[in-house]
Amino acid sequence: MDRMKLYITPGSPYARMARMMVIEKGLQARVSEHLAQTRVADSPYYSVNASGRVPYLVCEDGQGLEESIAICDYLDSLDGQPLLVRPAPLQALAVARLDARAVSLLDGISVWFRELVRPADERSPTVIQHETARADRLITEWETRIAHPWMHGPLNHAQLRLGCALAFALKIRGFDWRPGRPALGEWFVRFASRPSFAATEPPAHK
Repeated sequence: MDRMKLYITPGSPYARMARMMVIEKGLQARVSEHLAQTRVADSPYYSVNASGRVPYLVCEDGQGLEESIAICDYLDSLDGQPLLVRPAPLQALAVARLDARAVSLLDGISVWFRELVRPADERSPTVIQHETARADRLITEWETRIAHPWMHGPLNHAQLRLGCALAFALKIRGFDWRPGRPALGEWFVRFASRPSFAATEPPAHK
């Protein structure tokens, strides 16, 4: 049986979630990583994934799967013993709120980062200002939300998204969200102690 192919870019926090799940599930022998060239004209990657986004998993049947959480859930299902926990019905609404806040933070920081790596004369000060303020508001909110039991139990979607988002935020020069947020900082230290997190550390951005 052919190995599955996981297309990534090393710095993508979305790809990092899928890469962490490969390690968490011990699937290194079944999944190979492939570097995707994104956001360039006529990239060969576009013949693999027309959207050009990462991560993208070519499964063992040759069919592709996009979107980080969908890929994580698929990898988690392969052995019939899921690692990622799901909420009980009475928890579902509270967990959905946490998931949504983690998504908002990750998506906003990604927009901010992409704007910053554009050539200086192509950057939008308005977008940068907007995303800087959004990230600050959301991270401040997470300082209290992080006390929720869902963020301290077994690994789940919200933890994956938030941990990768907070790590990605630290790649933005001059933006250190940790001062004044001790509870969130302590949570992040614990999350970052996972071997899968250390093994997927992206290269430093110059």
